[in-house]
Amino acid sequence: MCVLTFSFISKKISYSEPSKLSFHLKFFVYYFLCSLLAFVIWPLFLFRPRNVKNSRLAATILKHITKLYDLKWELRGADILSEERGAVVVSNHQSSLDILGLFNIWEVADKLTAVAKREVMYVFPFGFAAYLAGVIYIDRNDPKRAREQLNMTSDVMVKEKTKIWLFPEGTRNKDYRSLLPFKKGAFHMAVAAQVPIIPVVFSPYYFINNKQGIFNKGHVIIQCLEPISTKGLGPEDIDGLVTRVRDAMSTVYKELTKEVITNLPSDYPHTTVG
Repeated sequence: MCVLTFSFISKKISYSEPSKLSFHLKFFVYYFLCSLLAFVIWPLFLFRPRNVKNSRLAATILKHITKLYDLKWELRGADILSEERGAVVVSNHQSSLDILGLFNIWEVADKLTAVAKREVMYVFPFGFAAYLAGVIYIDRNDPKRAREQLNMTSDVMVKEKTKIWLFPEGTRNKDYRSLLPFKKGAFHMAVAAQVPIIPVVFSPYYFINNKQGIFNKGHVIIQCLEPISTKGLGPEDIDGLVTRVRDAMSTVYKELTKEVITNLPSDYPHTTVG
């Protein structure tokens, strides 16, 4: 029975024709494997709780889920991400697959943690394992409190030379044609700590579409942009900083969109909406 079930799931995952069942099954397997592996490894995190090195260990294991889906994550500008320094990393947010991409480049960034909404913490065992791995949870329903929580991480960034990864769009963007407006929390944190902002752009996920049941193999380019200094900036400079970073990321996003779409076969059923 188990063999038949595994065979059925494997066929559905590898099946390339659009299918609602196949689409949702692929995401279910993704979430299930992340939870299963989190359940296996979280006890190891008890030896050094809340240490970002736990995150790197988890990423080293979880990144292999990529092989099931035949996804290629191409990191550009790795030297920018690998430099040892405290920094705020901001990237666009298209899908929960962003986390899988993050797992695949985590070892390059080395000392890195991420910010997630508080609700994730209660998703056992993944949320608990992430907490022990140093992930920072914030309450998005209370912006003032969320900003205070982010500002309290300044010491970690500066003293431990740790990078903190945030998605300033605040939610998953299903429209692959442009970026959503940016929230300011990440920028307040960078200015308060006087650390650079490293913009990172994921090319569009042209290979997934919920309504059409599309989830094909794909190629994602992860482009690191040059760091933007916050030295000497204050709260009054936040709006201009947000605009500067978002404009730079939007320009690169459009360039990457053109690149990945141009390289597709003419009959490829790519999508502009997730």
